[in-house]
Amino acid sequence: MTMLKESHTGKLLECGCDEAGRGCLAGPVFAAAVILPKGYRNERLNDSKKLTAKQREELRGEIERDALAWAVASVDNEGIDQMNILRASMHAMNLAIEQLATKPEWLLIDGNRFYNETETGYTCIVKGDGKYMSIAAASILAKTHRDEFMNRIDAEYPGYGWKKNKGYPTAAHYKAIAELGATPYHRRTFKLVISD
Repeated sequence: MTMLKESHTGKLLECGCDEAGRGCLAGPVFAAAVILPKGYRNERLNDSKKLTAKQREELRGEIERDALAWAVASVDNEGIDQMNILRASMHAMNLAIEQLATKPEWLLIDGNRFYNETETGYTCIVKGDGKYMSIAAASILAKTHRDEFMNRIDAEYPGYGWKKNKGYPTAAHYKAIAELGATPYHRRTFKLVISD
């Protein structure tokens, strides 16, 4: 496996940012911000979507232990419905950045746009979670913290298969909504029914 890049600027203290759960029908969108120490190496770090659940959990422990600073934030389904999913995703990233114990000098944002609510400069990097270690670390934390939340609310509403689908629009999830109706965790501005 090729090692991801450590730095984009080469000199500034960088923070990688990513989110998880944008395309889901239910639950919050989660975002993480991670500052890794200078010279940090971890060959297993990669885009969270390319890792197994077990690998993500193992790496979460390593990231939370080794990071110079890390934070996770979320915007719930009601917030998503109020501000739209793109704005909510960006807001969650900003919330995570604000919670960092160490202030970064530069932000590396996964994706092609960012609404910056901080005073820190940033660079948007398309597919950044497969290019930079700090963004990959953020993608892993956002994904594992969100999965943990969905597993927890699966016990509250067991008919929707959230332990398995994590709120994504699978056929089984649509079927459950059709049979059981929407829960308080569903995003009302999202298409919750499959039209013929």
